[in-house]
Amino acid sequence: MIGEFNFEGAMRDLEKIVADLEEGRLTLDQSLELFEQGIKLISLCNARLDMAEQKIESLTGKLPDDLG
Repeated sequence: MIGEFNFEGAMRDLEKIVADLEEGRLTLDQSLELFEQGIKLISLCNARLDMAEQKIESLTGKLPDDLG
């Protein structure tokens, strides 16, 4: 699933979720549903970033200073 995951699309989705939640016009149930979706997207994004760091490290033998 992570291999097919679109990081940039997920970030756009997260930005929209944050904007919708900040707007304050949603019901409690809608807010909770969006919050749950956001948490799932964050988890997927973090996993994807971890994979990218591992790949960089395996290709170069070390992580760049700004990632390590």
